[in-house]
Amino acid sequence: MNSIVEFFQYLLNSEELIRTGGLLVITFIVFAENGLFFAFFLPGDYLVFLAGVFCGTGILQVPIGILLLCMFAAAVLGSLTGYIFGKYFGGMFENRPDSLFFKKKHLDTTRKYFDKYGSRTLIVSRFLPIVRTFAPILAGVAKMSFPAFLLNNVIGGAVWIGALTGGGFLFGERFPWIVDYVHYIILFFLAITTFTVIKGYLNARKGMVEE
Repeated sequence: MNSIVEFFQYLLNSEELIRTGGLLVITFIVFAENGLFFAFFLPGDYLVFLAGVFCGTGILQVPIGILLLCMFAAAVLGSLTGYIFGKYFGGMFENRPDSLFFKKKHLDTTRKYFDKYGSRTLIVSRFLPIVRTFAPILAGVAKMSFPAFLLNNVIGGAVWIGALTGGGFLFGERFPWIVDYVHYIILFFLAITTFTVIKGYLNARKGMVEE
């Protein structure tokens, strides 16, 4: 049991993932968090940002071009996997009971974003934890046309990785002392994540009450 707990603690520790797992583990985490419904809890925003920071400081010894390409490909392919899953197996979610790795409220919250933004949700959701995981799945469930999905998926992935990983690299390269404040960076992203999730949940509940 302790080994399982330690494994999940490792998965949630972005700094440790980057330092010990390297590019391969980071790429897999980004892939999973962007479209596999059971991976919604994995670190997203601050993982790709810190990957850029560590690349800029030299701790992660990978050329920035390779890092950006791998992060972008993982984000796009992860969402594509979610879309395909939703398109062919999405019906299973309708009556699926809540569990440790699935919460019906996450689907309800994501639906609200689709109602508000339409296909652009795939771009907006890149910066919204949990919604980022379920958006491509719901796009598949709704049978969104593949060209529309692919366009928004690619744009969203490029903007997300370009802004966070690219921005992190510039910070790390120009201000290498920032690695001494990694924990504050993680706390900052966690605060934004918590606020976003709570706000989305409350908006979803409000919408359901009004209906």
